[in-house]
Amino acid sequence: MKINKILVSQPAPAPESKSPYFDIASKYGVDITFRQFIHVEGVSAKDFRKQKVDILSHTAIIFTSKIAIDHFFHLCEELRVQMPETMKYFCVSESVSNYLQKYIVFRKRKIFDTPKGTFKDLADGVLKKHKEEKYLLLLSDISKNDMAEMLEKLKLQFTKAVVYNTVSSDMSDIQIHDYDVVLFFSPQGIVSLKHNYPDFVQGDLNIGCFGLSTANAIKEAGLRLDISAPSPEAPSMTAALENFIKANKD
Repeated sequence: MKINKILVSQPAPAPESKSPYFDIASKYGVDITFRQFIHVEGVSAKDFRKQKVDILSHTAIIFTSKIAIDHFFHLCEELRVQMPETMKYFCVSESVSNYLQKYIVFRKRKIFDTPKGTFKDLADGVLKKHKEEKYLLLLSDISKNDMAEMLEKLKLQFTKAVVYNTVSSDMSDIQIHDYDVVLFFSPQGIVSLKHNYPDFVQGDLNIGCFGLSTANAIKEAGLRLDISAPSPEAPSMTAALENFIKANKD
C-alpha cells in the first residue's frame, strides 16, 4: 500500500519555515494538504449574558492564550464594557502578556506572567501571591476543568467565563477518501469528521493522531487508529508519519 496523499488537520506551515512535513513531501514524493477541521468563534454578547457574569465585579483577568485576549476584548466592545485602569491581568506566558499591548496600555504594575508558560506555574508562582483579587478565568467551551480545580485548591475567588467556542469547519469541498492518510490532533477533529461526513466508513483510509485523548476519541468513534504519537519510536507526529510511509513504501 503506497502512500500518495496525506491530509493534515492543522494550518499550513509558513512556506519559509523548516517544517518536517515539507521534508517528508520532498523525500518521499507525497502530496500533503493542510486543512483545519475545526476553528474558534467568539461567544456573542447575547450568549455571554446568559452566563450571568459581571466582568467589572472582578479585579483581575486570567488569560491563557492570545485567542482568549482577542475574543474577550471584542466581547467587551460589543457589551460596551470599558476596562478600568485598576484592572489587573495575569497571563500564562510572556508572549501572551506582550500581546495585551494590542488592547491596553502596557504597564508592568498591573500585568503579571510566568516565564515557564504553564497554568500550574502561573497559579502556584503568581496567583497565590494575590489572594485578595477576584479573578475572571477566561475559557473555551471545551476547556478542561483542571485550571478551575487548581484555583479552588488555592482557595482563590474566581468566576469561569466562556468567551469562545470550538466548532466544526465546513469540509464540503474535501473528498476525504481521496487521501491515503488523515492526521488529527484533538478530539474535536474527530467530532468534525463525523459532522462533515455523517455516513463516513473508514475502509482503507489510514487515520493517525497525536495524543492520548485524540486516540481515545478515535477508538470511541469506532474507527481504526493506524498511526499514533508520541511513542518511544516516534516522539512527534511527523516521525510517526515518516515511519508509516517507510513501512508502506511498496
